[in-house]
Amino acid sequence: MPVVVVESPAKAKTINSYLGKDYTVLASYGHVRDLPPKDGSVDPENEFDMLWEVASDSKKHVKAIADALKEDNALILATDPDREGEAISWHLQEALTKRKSIKKDTPVSRVVFNQITKKAVTEAMANPRQVDMPLVEAYLARRALDYLVGFNLSPVLWRKLPGAKSAGRVQSVTLRLIVEREMEIEAFRNREYWSVRAMLGTPRGQDFEARLTVLAGKKLERFDIADQTQAEMAVQAITSRDLKVKSVEAKPANRNPAAPFMTSTLQQEASRKFGMGARQTMSTAQRLYEAGYITYMRTDGIDMAPEAVTAARDAIKTLYGSEYVPSSPRIYKNKAKNAQEAHECVRPTEMLTKPEDLKTSDADQRKLYDLIWKRTLACQMEAARMERTTVDVASADGQVELRATGQVVLFDGFLRVYEEGRDDVVTDDDDRRLPQIDQGDAMEKRSITPEQHFTQPPPRYTEATLVKRMEELGIGRPSTYASIVTTIQDREYVRKDKNRLIPEDKGRLVTAFLENYFRRYVGYDFTADLEDQLDNVSAGDADYKEVLRRFWRDFSAAVAETADLRITEVLEKINEVLEPHLFPPNEDGTDPRLCPNCGAGRLSMRTARSGGAFIGCSNYPECRYTRAFGPPGEEDDSGIPPEGKLLGEDAGDKIFAFKGRFGPYVQRGEVSEDNKKPPRQSIPKDWPPEDVDLPQALKLLSLPREIGPHPEDGVPVWSNIGRYGPYLKHAASTSERGGTNANLESIDEVFTVGMNRAVQLLAEKVASRGGRGAAAKTLRDLGEHPDQGGQISIMEGKYGPYVKWDKINATIPKETAPDDLSIEAAVALIEEKAAKKGTRRKKAAPRKKTAAKKTAKSS
Repeated sequence: MPVVVVESPAKAKTINSYLGKDYTVLASYGHVRDLPPKDGSVDPENEFDMLWEVASDSKKHVKAIADALKEDNALILATDPDREGEAISWHLQEALTKRKSIKKDTPVSRVVFNQITKKAVTEAMANPRQVDMPLVEAYLARRALDYLVGFNLSPVLWRKLPGAKSAGRVQSVTLRLIVEREMEIEAFRNREYWSVRAMLGTPRGQDFEARLTVLAGKKLERFDIADQTQAEMAVQAITSRDLKVKSVEAKPANRNPAAPFMTSTLQQEASRKFGMGARQTMSTAQRLYEAGYITYMRTDGIDMAPEAVTAARDAIKTLYGSEYVPSSPRIYKNKAKNAQEAHECVRPTEMLTKPEDLKTSDADQRKLYDLIWKRTLACQMEAARMERTTVDVASADGQVELRATGQVVLFDGFLRVYEEGRDDVVTDDDDRRLPQIDQGDAMEKRSITPEQHFTQPPPRYTEATLVKRMEELGIGRPSTYASIVTTIQDREYVRKDKNRLIPEDKGRLVTAFLENYFRRYVGYDFTADLEDQLDNVSAGDADYKEVLRRFWRDFSAAVAETADLRITEVLEKINEVLEPHLFPPNEDGTDPRLCPNCGAGRLSMRTARSGGAFIGCSNYPECRYTRAFGPPGEEDDSGIPPEGKLLGEDAGDKIFAFKGRFGPYVQRGEVSEDNKKPPRQSIPKDWPPEDVDLPQALKLLSLPREIGPHPEDGVPVWSNIGRYGPYLKHAASTSERGGTNANLESIDEVFTVGMNRAVQLLAEKVASRGGRGAAAKTLRDLGEHPDQGGQISIMEGKYGPYVKWDKINATIPKETAPDDLSIEAAVALIEEKAAKKGTRRKKAAPRKKTAAKKTAKSS
């Protein structure tokens, strides 16, 4: 039986059902080899030699394939039909050859199919080929580039920019997009403008709305009505004039369906319609593909196989009628930059399989399939036919003119099935339906309303609009979009709030650093050009090592140039780069970087060990002014001024409340040469900082509070407020390791909890973790071990009863009642457990001779 290797067990199960008992179908579980995450895995000095190793989790899968090849010396590689799939097949062939499972006489072939159906799989098996080495070399080049950038650029970030986590060839360019959009929003200054709308009545008593388009005989531009006064004058101009219909123009219009899905558009539409992230979309699509419901989901192709087009047209006719089927099939051409994957679009494998026919209860799979199914049918349906109407209403003197627009759907066409979502939708008057209106009709003015507007900044990216922008720029590939968007969130460079991507401080700093010291390598054109070069490699038109050589020559020089950079120099440079954002000009013309607290220090950006950034005074620690990273005026509502708040005095010390970069806190005394670290305590999150007074501050500064000595060991028990809230602390005694912490329910309990309650909570914590003090209960003693000596007992364990002897604990089988267990059966369990652990049996101790035996021997 030939051994067929696919990537996932779900896929293996489905394909095995198609191929039958004549084949052995196994899963590789994705990539079996990767570059070790350490220096030297790619060697630029040795022709970019790459050191691959089989992942520990993959060794058992490779062994299973190798064992199967012993039974049948034929290997068919059937991994996914893209560059990654080709690479996995190559890795498998290399790994199996290295362990000598593939011999000189082992036939190895590669098959690909775009959908997991019996027909597609059978046809693929009948048309084998060899591994496509140009595709593999494109993968090798991309993998080497990503490694060289990550393992050379990330250490520069760690050394020069504390708190930065990593940089990546595509990841950092994507982050730049989000940061630049945020800076556009912050630099945006809105502008006021007004519009005027009128509700008009027809002679037939029907109402419709029109907007003012001409005033004083001049066509209005967006900002021509600049304020309320001008808007009221416009209202008066309309009110004082009679209005008649100047013209009614109706034009037919067709609306065509969107192209079928490719990876990026699927991710965008799933985000718009369901709020699904890119990773969630791809994971759900992967399960649909493996179950045989859809074609391969990583593609930037939008063409559809002729038989699929025919099937779609037949399904449309069956489900909706022949009038919804156009006279000729629709043909779509790919407009994506750098499109290169030779796949079909993402579509159902069977056009008549409706969402309700799926054999799955997973809601995400059902709604994503519904989306794919509807989009596929719609793309082959008739256009929607509309009639768009424009009505102009004017005064007799031509000084005032208003316009109403609307449309009527004459034939719904593809709209019966599906309508593509839109990003950042603005209400469109064209979608309204107008009543019957004839030229020359006199219009009655029902109401006239001025409306104030302000220009809006560009919207933040969603995952959908970000993927769309990446696609437009030629950055990344369909298979990488989801992982890139996920990575920048996992690195905490970006957070997602209400489906919008917002850069964090770390992300801003990394982008500023890279733009200043590695500008070329976060350039959009440079990154897209590199993708073009990789496409040339995959087409067999370029040497991948020459691509690597050209890149490495300049990139390594750029990395070397940063070797002598000092952190202070880097931070000051970033201060200059971000100055318009961090220190915008003051209205009074004063220096925006002058400390508002001491009036002498200079404000600058600083980084904390945690990786967060803040604005601080150069006169620290004499001046403790800090504010949040970002423009001034964006501080939190703590009610605490930058210089701190004096709450009062106690025992000769001033008690302050400050706002630190890690949150508000109270402090006893002032910082001085003799008192560089005065006592401090964070203000709990549940306490509004602006309401904290002197008694509350003194309570906080009294912590930790000693409750008293523990009644069992005499070691003190304390209550305190920690990073994760209020808790108890029972330190270890000198004879024991560690200690015990137990959570308290509220902040108030820190100051009131007594010893009885504390002992109870600590005991419950110990018991819950099976730690110190949680001694196992003995259910029954069976006696001494008959050969080795030592007590054998049945104990009550956390996971059920067990036999204990010496240092061996043996689980009692569920079908055996502990009360019925004999000492012989217990010894058997102990011996079995000892053999599994490799425990050496103790030599039996020599038994003491009794007096009777001594007498018998002497006689």
